[in-house]
Amino acid sequence: MHRIHHLIDGKDPATLAIIDHDETRLSYEELRGAVREAARMLRAHGVRPGDRVVVLAENCATYAAVVLALSDLDAWIVPLNARATEQEVDTVIAHSGARCVICTSDVSDAARAHAQRLGAVSSGQLSCGSLVISPLREETPEPVEAGAGQVAAILYTSGTSGAPKGVMLTHDNLLFTANASKQRRQATAADQSLVVLPGTHIFGFSSIILTTLLAGGCLRFQPRFDPAQVIAGLHSGATMLSGVPQMFALILKHCKDKGIDRVDSGLRYLSSGGSPLDPSWKRRVERIFGCPIHNGYGLTEGSPGIATTQPENPPQDDSVGPALPGIDVRLDNPGADGVGELLARGRNIMKGYYRNPEATAQAFTPDGFLRTGDLARIEEDGRIYIVGRCKEVIIHSGFNVYPPEIEAALNAHPSVTQAAVVGRARDGNEDVLAFVTLRVPATVAELKAHLGETLVRYKIPHHIVVTDALPEAATGKILKHKLVRAFAPELAQLDLEAKNA
Repeated sequence: MHRIHHLIDGKDPATLAIIDHDETRLSYEELRGAVREAARMLRAHGVRPGDRVVVLAENCATYAAVVLALSDLDAWIVPLNARATEQEVDTVIAHSGARCVICTSDVSDAARAHAQRLGAVSSGQLSCGSLVISPLREETPEPVEAGAGQVAAILYTSGTSGAPKGVMLTHDNLLFTANASKQRRQATAADQSLVVLPGTHIFGFSSIILTTLLAGGCLRFQPRFDPAQVIAGLHSGATMLSGVPQMFALILKHCKDKGIDRVDSGLRYLSSGGSPLDPSWKRRVERIFGCPIHNGYGLTEGSPGIATTQPENPPQDDSVGPALPGIDVRLDNPGADGVGELLARGRNIMKGYYRNPEATAQAFTPDGFLRTGDLARIEEDGRIYIVGRCKEVIIHSGFNVYPPEIEAALNAHPSVTQAAVVGRARDGNEDVLAFVTLRVPATVAELKAHLGETLVRYKIPHHIVVTDALPEAATGKILKHKLVRAFAPELAQLDLEAKNA
């Protein structure tokens, strides 16, 4: 197997492969037929091996068929969430040198709007939806390799910590991750994965969609995250659910608002990734779903999985488990507290950043380890604990302050739904700033008093901003780099009040 479209080869033709957003069902034989037809249409349209093709999508069967068809054509898949702005879309098209753009217009108003702007029209009907493609652009194809080292996809980072970069992932990267995830989750053809994370994000793309197809299981697509629909999907037979912590926070809020104490279902594997899992959320989610929630760690450059907890050893804390088999990890320059930058090496690690050799060189150590940019400690038994990001460490009065610790303490307050903590340079020091959303009213004084019960004084935020919503990426990840600017008026008012106090 050297291409990701081979994942569906050899599967029982009659087995259910996809339950689409509108409850349309496709067997593996029908999915293979849709892939063949999509490949034929794309080839006729002018897509060539080595072309980069942007796929503007929300979760649906057409997206899965197009991804596999592009693999069959040896074109490079460039997945992009349809909810991206026009500027974001245009930036990716230009940087990737896209030959054309495919839009999942049947399932997404956002994709339909992009299609209209880009002049994309239907090239024909697949069994799962219309194939909407933009006119061709004159671009030079990339060379094609026969082996699995060929680039399969370019995934653009969300830009949560700076300008987005195009991460080149090979077929081997993605096949390795799909197999490692299948083994760690003990996934089989009897499993049904509820796909609520965007399939255009590496977590949904690789760890959910490709992993489930490798196992011969069924994908149940939901185009957008909605807590009520997630619970309905679980009642309809889903056995596996993965999300990011912010999604679970909103599910908890929904359950509290609706008086739901327990969700009875056939769920057997529940996992979280994308950002640190708050221990208080973990305990509450496990009570509601009656199932251990497994924690994991990865990044786009790792396609994405680096570590996950093990089903045979359900986690009791916020460890992300040991490294996946075949992945080497170590810490760079650990301090007295055992915390250092996590480095990783293995078949899952990206080929590099597209058209950015300088950034690629900076991302690797001389012996080939990826610099993750994340701070961690590793226990003697191999369990990894993610402490924070290198660039997010706050140096306050000479002390290292790690935002996840404060966020966990805030999230433990019964009124808090979400919390994000960042630093702000001021007068030769760094202020600790917190931003929270609430499920029920609470004062800043109450929140600070709560923090004072578990945190030393220098970790207590200088300001806590209470707001209705925090800026988020399409996955639900909080865009921390936007917080200080987005709430500049509120912070200025708090600075003034503190000065006059």
